[in-house]
Amino acid sequence: MNLSSTLVESNSLQGLGVLSLSLPAEVRRSTSDFVAETLRNAIVSGQLESGTLLRQDALAEQFHVSKIPLREALKRLEAEGLVSFIRNKGAVVASLSTHEIREYVEIRAMLEARAAELSAPLISDDSLQQARLALEAFGVERNPANWAQINWQLHSALYADARRPVLLAEIRSLYDKVERYVRALLAVTSELPKTQGEHHAIIDAFAARDAERAATLTRAHVLDGGASLVKYLSEHRA
Repeated sequence: MNLSSTLVESNSLQGLGVLSLSLPAEVRRSTSDFVAETLRNAIVSGQLESGTLLRQDALAEQFHVSKIPLREALKRLEAEGLVSFIRNKGAVVASLSTHEIREYVEIRAMLEARAAELSAPLISDDSLQQARLALEAFGVERNPANWAQINWQLHSALYADARRPVLLAEIRSLYDKVERYVRALLAVTSELPKTQGEHHAIIDAFAARDAERAATLTRAHVLDGGASLVKYLSEHRA
């Protein structure tokens, strides 16, 4: 995918206004936040594929920003594992090895199991209803581009009552790192019914306020999905 054509043709990025190098730091941070969020969404959704060169001149022109907030945005995405800087080439969309994906999934499984353990005894009826609505939406949605957000709505609704915002933010960061690969898996395999069955069981455990079962099922759900993903990528890349 050609980065220039992807971004230059996007109407959503037009009309931002030219930003001066002399803007206050807080304005630059706000601008870099917007640039980072836009690029992050394009990477996580698969619109910008692994290995895509992120040409800073073209991006600065497209976003109508100076290079300072743009570099800040790219460095933030590098810290999140979504962008890599390569000597004599510049910034590119990061490509994860199957080993890296496996490790991210293992960490996510531990964190999500802990979030489930903390949240299940405290979960409100409203949070359960939000999770069930997301489960229903996930079951009828046929556009792979929407699966990631619905899946996150389901899981975040279940974990919200743990009242651990830092933990939830770390889990979301791990989601973003591998979501583009998960979407590719679900789009070409029969994993979706299995995923939905696991979601049903997890929600039932939360509804019973059973912390141990919720944590066990959540951990198994994440690890099983990760194993399927690693297997698919190993075969696909080979």
